[in-house]
Amino acid sequence: MSIRQDADRIMQAALKAAQPDTAVRQALDNVRFDPEGRLVLVAIGKAAWQMAKAAHDALGRRIDAGIVITKHGHGQGKLGRLLLREAGHPVPDQSSFAATREAIALVQGLSARDSVLLLISGGGSALFEQPLIDPAELQGITQQLLKSGADIVEMNTIRKRLSAVKGGRFAQQCAPATVHAVVLSDIIGDPLDMIASGPAWPDASTSADALRVANKYQLALSPDAAACLRQETPKALDNVHSLVTGSVKVLCAAAAHEAKALGYEPLILTASLSCQAREAGSFLAAIAQYHQDSEKSLCFIAGGETVVKLTGTGLGGRNQELALSAAQGIAGLRDTAVFSLGSDGTDGPTDAAGGYCDQDTAARLAAQGIDIHHVLQDNDAYHALDKIGGLIMTGPTGTNVNDVSVVLIKR
Repeated sequence: MSIRQDADRIMQAALKAAQPDTAVRQALDNVRFDPEGRLVLVAIGKAAWQMAKAAHDALGRRIDAGIVITKHGHGQGKLGRLLLREAGHPVPDQSSFAATREAIALVQGLSARDSVLLLISGGGSALFEQPLIDPAELQGITQQLLKSGADIVEMNTIRKRLSAVKGGRFAQQCAPATVHAVVLSDIIGDPLDMIASGPAWPDASTSADALRVANKYQLALSPDAAACLRQETPKALDNVHSLVTGSVKVLCAAAAHEAKALGYEPLILTASLSCQAREAGSFLAAIAQYHQDSEKSLCFIAGGETVVKLTGTGLGGRNQELALSAAQGIAGLRDTAVFSLGSDGTDGPTDAAGGYCDQDTAARLAAQGIDIHHVLQDNDAYHALDKIGGLIMTGPTGTNVNDVSVVLIKR
């Protein structure tokens, strides 16, 4: 097989292993709902539909009511009596606000005998939102954060304080009912207060932290927004039980297993990659350069989540930018490729999951008059990769456990 075919096989195996179905079913084996109480299901995030399906298959008519809130295009059909709503990501839209109002209505008036099964996956910060400030300003602040290069923890530290459902506040709205949260992690280290901005977990960050982030990135804030940042979020909740069911480590391990089956010697470098996408691409290219004399086929794997600081007006995502940033460093090497993809199947505001580059990418782009440096300055990796077949297109995958970036050296 070609090195591109090997890459495709590794991607497919990793995504298959990271599906939340089995993890959700196993989590439910450890949950005991009051048989006399009502059970309300609320699923939020890019993997919400897949998680909700696993719960619906396991619990069936035991669920009295429920709602699934996922990204536009990620719903895969009706699930019994559950409401299915699609909403905006990475910036919340009117559909996000309307769906969240419906979810809040479902948990009003519950008793201490009742339970809320809260299924959480990445993307919930945008999809699940009831603003405490003007919705248009909330959208604007989100866009400022996305452009600034702030990491996900910094972003969510701000967003929690501008919301009636983040930072443990949704669990408060469910009280006195018990909230059983099953969490698919998309943040390094699995911090329960940060995944989807922690709707059902006490907030470990403080208002002082939020103000530091706002000052660091010079956020333009109205007096109302600034006042929200100074208010503390819940620091204790007595009605929540939480369980993390998956993480990027599963993604990396599956990629390594498939690479080994294909004849590569795999090495997982980290499951905590966290830096600028361009820096990560250059680093992975440097690894490829160092190992060019190897007589063995090698596979280096890095899981995590990089960030992009917008300097242009093009189209792309962190994984596409990472791959393209590696293209010049691996130019002319022997049978070498770097690829990177988001496990949810979308990368930034695009329909691609990520990008693939090999030793010929730089030359092929140059032949079309495309300068990689200029492309990166304009954050336009999508259009450049599209011209040479370098986009990774998976469609919505049903999971969301960070990104995986891979170097392949085929011998």
